[in-house]
Amino acid sequence: MDKRYETLTLPQQLELRKKAVSDVLANPQWSLPQAVRHLKKTMHLTTTELAQLAGISFRTLQDIEREKSEGTVQTMNRVFGVLGLKLGVVRAPRDAESRASDSEPA
Repeated sequence: MDKRYETLTLPQQLELRKKAVSDVLANPQWSLPQAVRHLKKTMHLTTTELAQLAGISFRTLQDIEREKSEGTVQTMNRVFGVLGLKLGVVRAPRDAESRASDSEPA
């Protein structure tokens, strides 16, 4: 638990985790670094703590947060797995598909 915050009870920690998950799911437009930063802040965790929970190095998580690395799918699944989340593939909204096809060379 980040020392900048008061110690939370287990029910309070669980409530923060639920909020973090619902926020991330409600905002699919967030980049992966934005989602990671939000999860970390909402759950009152330091980069070191989240990295330890996810089983990845501090440096790897720091690079993802600073957008120096996109992280591998496996790494991101480890980070999101802390909350029972997993990366997935979804169909892009129709207007995004038409923009993508407009930018393709003829």
